[in-house]
Amino acid sequence: MEIASSFGSFGSSASATGTPEQSDFVTFLQMLTTQMQNQDPLNPQSASDFAVQLATFAGVEQQTYTNQLLASMLGQTGLADLGGWVGMEARIYGGAHFDGTPIALTPDPALGAEAVTLIVRDEEGRIVDSRTLDPQAQSYSWDGRDSEGALLPPGTYSFEIDSTLDGETLDTQPVAAYVPILEARYENGMTLLVLPGGLYVDSSQVTGLRRPEAEPAN
Repeated sequence: MEIASSFGSFGSSASATGTPEQSDFVTFLQMLTTQMQNQDPLNPQSASDFAVQLATFAGVEQQTYTNQLLASMLGQTGLADLGGWVGMEARIYGGAHFDGTPIALTPDPALGAEAVTLIVRDEEGRIVDSRTLDPQAQSYSWDGRDSEGALLPPGTYSFEIDSTLDGETLDTQPVAAYVPILEARYENGMTLLVLPGGLYVDSSQVTGLRRPEAEPAN
């Protein structure tokens, strides 16, 4: 009975955390207690038999923990591989943080477009800039100024291009930007890249990498 009491206190601690492995452990203790309460008093099960049952369960529990640890290590290996990305520039969609430094864009106009317009929106989705681009341009450095030429405040801005032919819109697509990678971080099973302005992006969303010194021409 002393053994059952000692296991019972451990089971209460495990139950508080609520993980699947600990829940299974509590179930095992309940079964063990029930078995002890209902055994034949004239032919009780030996302590060694109980020890074997506990050791078997502990072995299974340890194997489960080992598998989880290996899965975590595999995730961390991916993180180590991405460590070489820190300091480089990632090509991503969805916007970029402007802090006074021009943002390198990679417009991709619709095939056959005779006119292309870059549209810039602020964090509220309002259009703050609209300017004409060369339909053949594959790179562009946005200087952070609005349609009136005034410098915009620091913040996150998103970009899109409107391609037209004979005054008719052919296509409107988001524009990717090259942004510096400040840090690689592993969270909730995902490897996240930390970008300027407190922005995060899943590493799987990166569509290109380059060294910072490779700046696009206007």
